[in-house]
Amino acid sequence: MFEYVWLIPLFPLIGVVINGLFGKSIKNEKIIGGIGSLMVFGSFLVACSILFRLLSLPSEERLYELNVFTWIQSGTFKADIGFLIDPLSALMIMVVTGVGFLIHLYSIGYMHGEEGFYRYFTYLNLFTFSMLLLVLGNNLLLMFVGWEGVGLCSYLLIGYYFHKKSAGDAGKKAFVMNRVGDFGFLLGVFTLFWFLGQNYNIWTINFVELSKASHLLPVGGIVTIITLCFFLGATGKSAQIPLYTWLPDAMEGPTPVSALIHAATMVTAGVYMIGRMNFIFIKAPETMLVIACIGAATAIFAATIGTAQNDIKRVLAYSTVSQLGFMFLAMGVGAFAAGVFHLMTHAFFKACLFLGSGSVIHSMHHALHHAHSHDDPQDMRHMGGLKSKMPITFITFLVSTIAIAGIPGFSGFFSKDEILWQAFANPYHGSLNYVLWGIGAVAAGFTAFYMFRLVFMTFFGECRITPKAKDHLHESPFVITLPLMVLGFLAVVGGYVGIPKVIGEVFGGIPNLFEHYLEPVFRISEEFAKEHVQVTAHHSAALEWGLMGTSVLIAVVGISIAYALYIVSPSIPAKFTAAFPGLHRAVYNKWYIDELYDLLFVNPCKALGRFLWKGFDVVIVDGIVNGVAKVTMGFSGVLRHVQSGFVHNYALTMALGMVVIVGFYLFR
Repeated sequence: MFEYVWLIPLFPLIGVVINGLFGKSIKNEKIIGGIGSLMVFGSFLVACSILFRLLSLPSEERLYELNVFTWIQSGTFKADIGFLIDPLSALMIMVVTGVGFLIHLYSIGYMHGEEGFYRYFTYLNLFTFSMLLLVLGNNLLLMFVGWEGVGLCSYLLIGYYFHKKSAGDAGKKAFVMNRVGDFGFLLGVFTLFWFLGQNYNIWTINFVELSKASHLLPVGGIVTIITLCFFLGATGKSAQIPLYTWLPDAMEGPTPVSALIHAATMVTAGVYMIGRMNFIFIKAPETMLVIACIGAATAIFAATIGTAQNDIKRVLAYSTVSQLGFMFLAMGVGAFAAGVFHLMTHAFFKACLFLGSGSVIHSMHHALHHAHSHDDPQDMRHMGGLKSKMPITFITFLVSTIAIAGIPGFSGFFSKDEILWQAFANPYHGSLNYVLWGIGAVAAGFTAFYMFRLVFMTFFGECRITPKAKDHLHESPFVITLPLMVLGFLAVVGGYVGIPKVIGEVFGGIPNLFEHYLEPVFRISEEFAKEHVQVTAHHSAALEWGLMGTSVLIAVVGISIAYALYIVSPSIPAKFTAAFPGLHRAVYNKWYIDELYDLLFVNPCKALGRFLWKGFDVVIVDGIVNGVAKVTMGFSGVLRHVQSGFVHNYALTMALGMVVIVGFYLFR
């Protein structure tokens, strides 16, 4: 079955070709959406077959490479169009195709009647193809092609409503900020390739060959530079400080696009890249520290912003930035499996949350349109009481919210708790571990607060739209609610494949299946850690239980505060805002980071551009060109009188010329 792995990216590419070339002529939405969805479903079926085949093999044999053809060859260097199957890539293709298929299916109902329906599904299939190329590529160059592909597709889909200036600006912002990160990625590739080739004559960018040569890399030094460059690329793709500001603006695209970007594809690319190259990152302790600190800072910083937003999609966007911070915190403390685990569970509940918000927006837009109201259908201040109108959306949204809040029994609890425990107990960062755990726990508390604030404002209390509009509120069609139910189910049960050891021992020694599954991928880094990292303390199970209980208690406190403020005493938030207007304004305006970037980078770049245009181009370049033209015209204006057209003038000129020549020879 492994030899058919090339079918996985091929199916979405076929959808791109069919809908891209013939979609405008087909016109039928069901056919266009059906083609786009079935292509991804076909990839999902092949991915399932590969995963089952992989699981049937012993762990040491779970590696397969398929080189389709040689792409670039120069001397001893060769880059193939090749695919790598191992536990990590198999997991990623399951997430991308499985969640991606549900988003495609959802889009058939959500995008009904939209202008450019075929264009939307073309872009969506291209996005899926690019992400599959990224996670299946067996070398850095092919990964970079997929890396750039998802960047292009994010630009196209975020700016899908290109007639809106805000959408166009958001698309450009995502594109430009990702180019900054991609420059770092390329520097990392070039430096790694040069170092191994120059020093050890190993000219390769193949992941398997790089892992075999990883023992040649020194600890720190050049490896720190290489990994920092790669991490810069990850901060762009996965929206970490300082390159995170594009992701909240990405909500300008259609809601299913937000689900695809935030849950299944683009933003997970940076986490996947670090996991794929763990054998290099483990040799750069300084970089690991930077990753852990940036991840923790992003988690808490984005969480604070989410507490004051009123746009339902913007709250979820900052939630994504914060949750990605948790994943990078895991990577930075060497808990690669825990980071990938949270990537998977996050894909389930965040896709459900975004699609659930789309269901709410779909119903609100329909109701407000019939009431001829111009209220914003995404503003939670216009919602309320929707649980009785939209029961399926409410239940699936609620279970996903419980999951992201980290309540025991739901998927998010298992992955979040594993990250917090590893942040506390890892042997890499010494006493800083306590700070990392504390920041993560507080960020989890903020997450519980703002997510239940969203639930209470949207689904509880009195509906705050006009009675006429309220009568038109209804549950979304089955093509929208079916993906919600599947994802809601996964948000509940998806974490049971990674039950922490301390909990598994209580239930008869249940192993952490997820960690065991990924063990071959991270074996090199784990062996390196055992040999070179000194473990200063052994932590007891009682301590782990205590920290687990504390993090759950913090989450419960966050939920309780949200309940008190938005259900019991809904007047308190307005009083708090009035009492602390400066603080609320700062949080609501995202701590003015966009304004700071405008001041430091955007406006100076614009000023430089204006100078190069009006100062250099117009004055100097155009001045030189126009000056040469004017001088030429001046000379020609004088010389044109010589060409009079009269024969006697030409004869006189010739006579004068002869006199001058004769005089020259007589008197020289």
